[in-house]
Amino acid sequence: MKFRPLHDRVVVRRIDAEEKTAGGIIIPDTAKEKPMEGEVVAVGPGARDESGKQVALDVQAGDRVLFGKWSGTEVRIAGEDLLIMKESDIMGVIEIKKTSKKAA
Repeated sequence: MKFRPLHDRVVVRRIDAEEKTAGGIIIPDTAKEKPMEGEVVAVGPGARDESGKQVALDVQAGDRVLFGKWSGTEVRIAGEDLLIMKESDIMGVIEIKKTSKKAA
């Protein structure tokens, strides 16, 4: 099944947080918080401004984003747990820089 969000809505798949802390302590499932980071799965065509012109969204499918802890509505689509939220609920896009290996 394929799902296409409407207007300025975005479908996000949560990215699970690390199971270990930086010090190597393993965090049990009961102590974990919901991750606030996710990957954009699908985006709507965009909202309309006051003149009726469609305004495209800033995020696109494949972007890693940061969103509020209680943002969005949890849904299950094709057996997968996803979030549907407005683009305004997204705080920003995480850009991961690729490091190049230095010759030794």
